[in-house]
Amino acid sequence: MTKDATTPRERYRSQVRAEIVEQAWKQVATAGASALSLNAIAKQMGMSGPALYRYFASRDDLITELVREAYRSLADTLRAAAAAGADLAGLAHALRDWALADPQRYFLVYGTPVPNYHAPEDTTAVSAEIMTILVDACAALAPAGPPTPFDAHLADHRDWAGDHPAPPAALRRFLAFWTRLHGVLSLELAGHFTGMGFDPALLFAAELDDLLALPR
Repeated sequence: MTKDATTPRERYRSQVRAEIVEQAWKQVATAGASALSLNAIAKQMGMSGPALYRYFASRDDLITELVREAYRSLADTLRAAAAAGADLAGLAHALRDWALADPQRYFLVYGTPVPNYHAPEDTTAVSAEIMTILVDACAALAPAGPPTPFDAHLADHRDWAGDHPAPPAALRRFLAFWTRLHGVLSLELAGHFTGMGFDPALLFAAELDDLLALPR
């Protein structure tokens, strides 16, 4: 019989941390991440402030946990879509569905940075996983073609892509994909299309069609 690797104390600690994170997401949804308060969460949970600080040493530690959770959720979503055979268009729609399901989670990682918060390096690593999945999909659509001036620029400024072997044309397609679709998503989720009389889903699809039609 395999012995359980965790002790009752460890399971209890994990359970309390999960409840703190749940309460933090509720706070983010109502007031935004910049207003996150550990003391308010402690009060909501019937704990003292010092007791809660035994689980998260600071507000930044708690925000980091939320950021990790959001990035991991999106990475898992895109990886599952890619494993199921999704191309760049399929990944784009998976991204939109994920964002619409929880706008505050989306805004935490792709919205206005939280003042005075600096994410640790391991959160950047998870973000890089997301980028790699999308760059892979862009590379699959990018056979050799006439280079552009920006391709030449990217050839000399590709540190942001790590050691990904994608050619500059694929990186250019990724950047166009990333900036244009996030622009549409951010405006939609922030409610800026409300009252304009068109379907944001159709705008998103039209932008995606334009991106897929870009010279390769």
